[in-house]
Amino acid sequence: MSLFQWKVITPLIFVSIFSWPIRATAHGVKIEAKNTQAIEIYAQYDNGEPISNTQVTVYAPQDPATPWLQGTSDQSGKFVFVPDSSQPGNWAVQVRKAGHGKMINITLGEGTAGADSGEVRTDFSTSNNSNSSYTAPQKLLMGAAIIWGFVGTALFFLRGKSNAHS
Repeated sequence: MSLFQWKVITPLIFVSIFSWPIRATAHGVKIEAKNTQAIEIYAQYDNGEPISNTQVTVYAPQDPATPWLQGTSDQSGKFVFVPDSSQPGNWAVQVRKAGHGKMINITLGEGTAGADSGEVRTDFSTSNNSNSSYTAPQKLLMGAAIIWGFVGTALFFLRGKSNAHS
């Protein structure tokens, strides 16, 4: 056979082999779908990297001291929950992993679970547990520590000069 015949016959053989009907056996699948008004949380670090498998705690407006729901985000930092539509108000969601964390508030209107009424408002800045915003006592303590560092350094070098002249 010539090279041309092999170039024509070889693809025809592959096509004929892979086009034969093959009996497939598989398990049956049942799928159910429900339309819910869920809240999706995406946790990520400041650089945009997702925080995978992070601890998520949800607090309901009626009892903000007791966790209403606890769970773990997936590999992409996603966590989904459906709030109780009979509890309007501020839902607090806390995300924590290895010393990193943040809390956000999600405000739901009266009798809604969110998206239907357009009354879902997310406030990401009210409860910020990151180091980007310091309280007044923290700022005062940091200022005092900086001043003390300058004074201590100055005293150290002055002491060294006075001992050298003795």
